[in-house]
Amino acid sequence: MFLEKLVNQNARKGWIEVICGSMFSGKTEELIRRLKRAKFAQLKVEIFKPSIDIRYDEEKVVSHDKNSISSTPVPASSNILLMANGIDVVGIDEAQFFDDGIIDVCNQLANQGVRVIVAGLDMDFKGVPFGPMPALLATAEYITKVHAICVDCGDLAHHSYRFIESNDLVLVGEQESYKPLCRKCFTQNQMDRDPITSPSLTNETDPS
Repeated sequence: MFLEKLVNQNARKGWIEVICGSMFSGKTEELIRRLKRAKFAQLKVEIFKPSIDIRYDEEKVVSHDKNSISSTPVPASSNILLMANGIDVVGIDEAQFFDDGIIDVCNQLANQGVRVIVAGLDMDFKGVPFGPMPALLATAEYITKVHAICVDCGDLAHHSYRFIESNDLVLVGEQESYKPLCRKCFTQNQMDRDPITSPSLTNETDPS
């Protein structure tokens, strides 16, 4: 479990925390938990999310378990800096959907003494590092990787497998479009769907 760092308010320092993992792993749940603790401590908190994410609510950040916290939807990362003046803690949900400017935004806020808590998918539906997340993970002081449960075998899952036909990188969806899978089951599902281009098959030695 992540334990908040005790801060000497006379010498306030900022930092970046990243919560990452697959879909249905509890990223947003953990983000909400940390932000509510900060609010309980009477810190000034502001939460942002990309405006394209309206799955549960147009304004609130909502976890899969229906826990929620008020937030401000923004179309671009640059909007966050304009709205974060005088804030102690900034929360950012679904960071993978933001432009690459989110990296500089988070670092600017942390340099100004703000605690920045970011949640997002570390890999896309193809199992490739997602958008600005790799750079955020590299620059963060604290990283928490959470896991879902593989719906095929019950092992720990860290892949978000998209089982509907779409090659769009950004496709906001839920259980009607995605399922969490472990490495083995993700690879097997990819092979079953497209055995010709699957890396696991094309890298095999030709038996002939």
